[in-house]
Amino acid sequence: MIDEPAIQKIVARLARTNATGGKTIERAALLAEGSNFGEIEAWILARGGEPEIPGARAGATGGLHGVRIDASRRRASSGAPVRYLLPAGALS
Repeated sequence: MIDEPAIQKIVARLARTNATGGKTIERAALLAEGSNFGEIEAWILARGGEPEIPGARAGATGGLHGVRIDASRRRASSGAPVRYLLPAGALS
């Protein structure tokens, strides 16, 4: 069990400011923090954070690296968020 001040410290350390003035946190960085991922994710969602889930792009990809790029997109669209987006002021 991790306490709220510790979660806030982790999120503040990992978050980067985005174009909207909010914060962006990579899911991979949260997973690297260890077994507290679920608690950290719940904390983010409780403060208005939203998971960013990539969608599959329409259209065929061609060219030299088309097969590799297409396979990468299929993995990325597995339903797991790539990052979490926090609104401005969520860490205050």
